[in-house]
Amino acid sequence: MTTLSNSPAGLSDDAIWSNLKRAIASSSGFKRWQQEKGGICDRQDWTLDQLVSSYLRETLETLAY
Repeated sequence: MTTLSNSPAGLSDDAIWSNLKRAIASSSGFKRWQQEKGGICDRQDWTLDQLVSSYLRETLETLAY
């Protein structure tokens, strides 16, 4: 059971992550990242959660430099 967060809308953490994940997956940056990876979705049986997490990790690593 997921507890409600302190967000104004009273959304659960899972609901927030789900909405954020969908927004990121529909962004041009994410789509470009997938193309640069040569269709990472096709080569591996990754979930959307794994893809978005990998995208965010690589993006943050790049920004850290």
